[in-house]
Amino acid sequence: MSSAAFGTSGSFATALIGSGWSPAAAVTVRLLIASTALTVPALLLLRGRLDSLVRQAGSIGSFGVIAVAGGQVCYFNAVARLSVGVALLLEYLGILLVVGWLWLRHGHRPRRLTGFGAVAALVGLVLVLDITGHQHLDPIGVLWGLGAAIGLATYFVMSAQAEQALPPIAMAWAGTAVGAVTLLLVGLSGALPMHASTTDVRFLHHRMSWLVPVLGLSLLAAVYAYSAGIRAARLLGAKLASFVGLSEVLFAVLFAWLLLGQLLRLPQLLGGAFIVAGVALVHLDELRSADPIDVSEAGAPTVLVAGQPDA
Repeated sequence: MSSAAFGTSGSFATALIGSGWSPAAAVTVRLLIASTALTVPALLLLRGRLDSLVRQAGSIGSFGVIAVAGGQVCYFNAVARLSVGVALLLEYLGILLVVGWLWLRHGHRPRRLTGFGAVAALVGLVLVLDITGHQHLDPIGVLWGLGAAIGLATYFVMSAQAEQALPPIAMAWAGTAVGAVTLLLVGLSGALPMHASTTDVRFLHHRMSWLVPVLGLSLLAAVYAYSAGIRAARLLGAKLASFVGLSEVLFAVLFAWLLLGQLLRLPQLLGGAFIVAGVALVHLDELRSADPIDVSEAGAPTVLVAGQPDA
């Protein structure tokens, strides 16, 4: 359910961007509404523990700026230039970047299944980008998609390093709040285009109010998706929940087809299957290992894997 909810974010964002919203404005509104909706539950969970926010101010700030705001801005800029499916497949290469980072930084040498997974993902990337020239892909959009992959990788690494003092909902609230404030300040400085529109949007093959994708993006694809993911992680464990979270790619492609009429070409669908298979092999390697590559700990907000990062 969490993956399905997160999978709608690209379609909602595409509808807004197509009606005149800038990607930065869509992300900012999403984070503002999501953090507002999470405020009461987070404060209830933090009763008597508000000092935890002060002790973790640095990590929370970095998490909100890089993993939340940065990753989402990159992803939404990618869907402004690419189809939702291609943008999301590029973003999910971030999981393989985590493996590379752990190898270089902490000496966690990838095992055989992880190596096979990396090769499969690279083959999939070549197919998704369609470098044979049959379909032109905006190179700027590809760069934004790879930026989203870096944001997703940063999210995993920082989640694994975060202290466990904050409940997952409280960490999600703090991250979205910091991300929203950061984007507001950046928008006021003029560094990012920040414009919105109240004209009707094209969605579900009909014209409808801009409030529909805004509320869907904020409440369904953020607040509900985070809450369902946290519950899933408590039932399944963080690693198994993140493995199930890979289904967001498939849900996103399905929703982009149903809601926007987007459909990947056959080679790109095959490439997507290779990328998903590669990431699945990496996670399977972690689950089978006696000394797993630990990119997520139970209790950390890694249940947001399916979105966030969008991502």
